Amino acid sequence: MTKKTKKTKNKGGRPPVIDDIVLQKLELAFAIDCSDEEACAYADISPATLYNYQNKNPEFLERKRQLAQKPILKARQTVVQKLGDSYSNAMDYLKRKKKKEFGDNMAIDAEVNVTGVEIKVRK
Repeated sequence: MTKKTKKTKNKGGRPPVIDDIVLQKLELAFAIDCSDEEACAYADISPATLYNYQNKNPEFLERKRQLAQKPILKARQTVVQKLGDSYSNAMDYLKRKKKKEFGDNMAIDAEVNVTGVEIKVRK
């Protein structure tokens, strides 16, 4: 008597293009704020491959969004740490964060009446 062993069927098709190494390259690229095209070039895949993978793996799309925030957080941290280094840095930060209070722009309202133009300046 010979014992028959079950063979695993080959399901066919191409092996997945996005493996662990490709995922690591994509994550590294997205963590330094690369575009999809730049990340794909670095990982040596086509943008269509990336988009297909994202459609099948929505958790990766969320991870990509999180990674894109890293450079912004790093820049924000650097700005806040360097505030004490110069008055100019501190004022630039305040002008961007508190435009109404520290901004350079002034709003101008104009009203036209019969006798001419009346200009009101407000801060």
